[in-house]
Amino acid sequence: MAVANAMMMGGVGCQMATFECRATPSSGSAKLDQSELKGTARVRARGRGGFAFTHWAGAPLIFRFPPNFERQLSIKARRNCSNIGVAQVVAASATNIPLASAPASVDPIGVTCSNNNNNTTCVQDDGAMLQADLLNSAGTLAVHSGERSGRSIVTDAIATPIVQTSTYTFKDTAELIAFQEGRHKSFEYGRYGNPTTQVAEEKISALEGAETTLLLASGMCATTTMMLALVPAGGHIITTTDCYRRTRQFIQTVLPKMGITATVIDPADIDSLKLALDKNNVSLFFSESPTNPYLRCIDIELVSKLCHRKGALVCIDCTFATPVNQKALALGADIVLHSVTKYIAGHNDVLAGSLSGSHKNIGVIRALHNVMGGVLSPNAAYLILRGMKTLHLRVQQQNLTALRIARTLEAHSKVTHVHYPGLESHPEHHIAKRQMSGFGGVVSFEIAGDLQATSRFIDSLKIPYIAPSLGGCESLVEQPTIISYWDQSPAERARIGIKDNLVRFSCGVEDFEDIQSDILQALDAI
Repeated sequence: MAVANAMMMGGVGCQMATFECRATPSSGSAKLDQSELKGTARVRARGRGGFAFTHWAGAPLIFRFPPNFERQLSIKARRNCSNIGVAQVVAASATNIPLASAPASVDPIGVTCSNNNNNTTCVQDDGAMLQADLLNSAGTLAVHSGERSGRSIVTDAIATPIVQTSTYTFKDTAELIAFQEGRHKSFEYGRYGNPTTQVAEEKISALEGAETTLLLASGMCATTTMMLALVPAGGHIITTTDCYRRTRQFIQTVLPKMGITATVIDPADIDSLKLALDKNNVSLFFSESPTNPYLRCIDIELVSKLCHRKGALVCIDCTFATPVNQKALALGADIVLHSVTKYIAGHNDVLAGSLSGSHKNIGVIRALHNVMGGVLSPNAAYLILRGMKTLHLRVQQQNLTALRIARTLEAHSKVTHVHYPGLESHPEHHIAKRQMSGFGGVVSFEIAGDLQATSRFIDSLKIPYIAPSLGGCESLVEQPTIISYWDQSPAERARIGIKDNLVRFSCGVEDFEDIQSDILQALDAI
């Protein structure tokens, strides 16, 4: 059976903690007659969390699936268990795990057995587990956290299954009441949680050093839900001049309808920050770091200290940095936001956003999220998990390529300015050097020419796609004036600092030499 591929000991499977192992009496009755058990060896297995089963070796062994499993699968599928996908098994059994036997962290179970006077006892072998103290580096966390230990989904599969369901069932009213009172661990409805999504959230939490993480349908969904949850009507936000256009649009056009006002400051203007904190009852400071598209850097530690003195929360959008390069929570921020669409998922095939922080802060946001929706699909969560396993490798390559490209561009006669925090010429290089371990894979630069000359450069590139995103395996390039601000006049673009000759280049994982050669030949074509 596909679901019964646990370690076998004399015909006994000892790992399927969500299934009951029952011996079928030869008479076909529901209970074993004790006389049938005389002279038989008893096998007892115990796993983490108190799960145990007993089997008498003289009786045939069957696996009894939970009631939910049998209710949800067709008779034909139940007869042919080898065709049942692991995810279907998990979806059926996820609501059937009592709290006492399914702690928040369910570790893989290794089993060893010993025989004593015909009593064979199987106990957990902790040596089969990856010790938590080995999960220190970003690379190891990206691969194993949330899955190697702590996964509430019990399966022998290395990959976390997709639990594709909109709702979850309860076997009776008593179990439902136990769930409502916190005595039964399960899920209720797809908008409130999903086992696959939960694993992805735990992996991000491990990378960020956060107590908890909430995954949402997109980065903007994360941004808007966070602001609506944390800023009261009539409240005040401080944000920075250089930021994603849709974030600025939400702050300027939607929040004022609720009486929420905003102060916009330069990312490095600490004096203006202090003044805004003194003059207003500030609920939230929000900024990207590095920012989009000029890659300005916030002094997260200093900003956090100043805001906390006035009772304001600090949320930093670390999309451009990634958890590999920057740990904003460790620097003092209260919440870290990511457009998971970008580096974390990393393959240009999924939309998602995340918020990481304390149970208290994320709990407030989660409560509003449960009302508003913006739910991530289990399939998207699976793609995020898949992408995160190579996050550190991709980011390391992109860091290196971007730094070398930035240096190449800075020395080129047809480039007037390069914006990259890894360069000493960057206005916040000293901050980036202190709080980042790498400077990211995006380089913004200004061509020595006008709108048309810059377009010729972009059209002459062969490797990158022209597309409005970043952080994936493929290099992407854009001219912000055209791709994001074409609907605004030159005067409006100038007011917010968007120049016609600005290029944003997101380095993929292609070889540096190929990207460099392509950029150089495109510059020659101007």
